[in-house]
Amino acid sequence: MYTVTPYPPALANRWAATGAAGRALLVCALALSAAPLLAAPFEVAVAPSRTELTSQSGQRVGQSLQVYNVGDLVSTLSFRTMDWSLSEQGELTFHDELLPNSCRPWVTLERRTRQLAARSNVPFRFQIDVPANAPRGECRFMIAIEGVEPAQMATINGGGASLSLPVSGRIAVSVYLAVGGAKPQLELMRIGSDSVRAERRPVITVRNTGDAHGRLDGALSASDGAGQSFELIPDGGPILPGQTRSLVLSARVAGSAVAPVPKFPLKVSGTLDWDDGAFKVQATLP
Repeated sequence: MYTVTPYPPALANRWAATGAAGRALLVCALALSAAPLLAAPFEVAVAPSRTELTSQSGQRVGQSLQVYNVGDLVSTLSFRTMDWSLSEQGELTFHDELLPNSCRPWVTLERRTRQLAARSNVPFRFQIDVPANAPRGECRFMIAIEGVEPAQMATINGGGASLSLPVSGRIAVSVYLAVGGAKPQLELMRIGSDSVRAERRPVITVRNTGDAHGRLDGALSASDGAGQSFELIPDGGPILPGQTRSLVLSARVAGSAVAPVPKFPLKVSGTLDWDDGAFKVQATLP
């Protein structure tokens, strides 16, 4: 049971030229060191970047992604599912093997490979068949969309693909399926400051005692000892069931591309939302 792949963006100037609709898509791609030097560029995007669904035991759930080739060359793509795990420190690990209680066996993908013409887009469908005896909980996995050489397509489609095959890039789309009414239950533990990469940063610590992942949303108003006023935005990463995570609060000034550097002490107030509730915050961070 597990999901999402936050790779750094790799589409740069060409993607920026695709217009407002294209820029609204979240693009996640990584040029892997195993890729051949002469491989075609991986210029692929997908929407949505994350899918959250609900189901009851014994139900079939279908969903589509839209896959975009924003480049000028044909893209040869492979599709597969992967498990992932996320530590409380935010360390993400991907697993080709099935993790305990993985729900990937429930998943059927429309196809394993596809060629996508230049400057085109296509739907990609998948379905999840939830067993009749599935307990309440959250099914989590990711769909990995990877660039491969055309010569590898027959190998992949024949079921003989080796995970060591070189790929030119990857987009990973997270899928969350709440089964039987599973939901998060978030508790605010503390708001304070921690050392993050040798820099003092404001953080908020949240515990999830529910049976599905949760996220924080919203912004806090803040002012610092230097007289600056700004907003503090929480890290939007998932808090998995059973986890207690300290999430960085990033400073932002509306309308400015330059992030302020907070000078402690900070006065903080406002409300942060989560799936089924909200936290009211009023604090001074010395």
